[in-house]
Amino acid sequence: VSTKCFILTERINYLSWFKQTVGQRPRGLVTSYSYLEGFTFYDEFRNNPRFTVQKDKGLFHLNISRAEQSDAVTYYCVTIYQNSVQFGNGTVLMLKGSKWVSRSVVQQLASVPVQPGDSVTLQCTIHTETCAGEHSVHWFRHGSGEALPGLIYTHGNRSDPCESSSEPGLPAQGCVYELPKRNLRSSDAGTYYCAVATCGQILFGNGTGVCR
Repeated sequence: VSTKCFILTERINYLSWFKQTVGQRPRGLVTSYSYLEGFTFYDEFRNNPRFTVQKDKGLFHLNISRAEQSDAVTYYCVTIYQNSVQFGNGTVLMLKGSKWVSRSVVQQLASVPVQPGDSVTLQCTIHTETCAGEHSVHWFRHGSGEALPGLIYTHGNRSDPCESSSEPGLPAQGCVYELPKRNLRSSDAGTYYCAVATCGQILFGNGTGVCR
């Protein structure tokens, strides 16, 4: 099984993968200097042939062979530039029946500047090794001063295969969802989160801010 990481910027010194088990801190698996070919694996992942990395321009994938039940956790791709550390959305690896699947949620735009009366379409892509299986997608908005994000729209359950993604540099297989917002008002400002519910879990995107 493979967990994908696509790099959208060249302002990077180091690339890393972290593994997080529920209730525990993230643990480093591997780090690579962005301009060199070598990798450094840590602890029990060192010299473990089940874990390999595929590195090329614009990508840094973690591959796991002969996956075990202990591998069913959340994996984060991390970029480090000077004093800035950026965690990716996270990829959940799960065992569905006798088949391993990985899913991640990507919202390409971190923020969208708008003016009152503008229109905008927010996009969310569910990247997955297989789109088979029922899932539902939800949109939440977290406004300034609000304690918790509120649910604003649900795409509903779907079990049909998703269409192929046409985004360059991203996996061909992906489910693309859009949330159009028309005639925006000041009350629409906030951070919009896309979330997918599948296999008894829910995975959130990193959010897109809609602001003036």
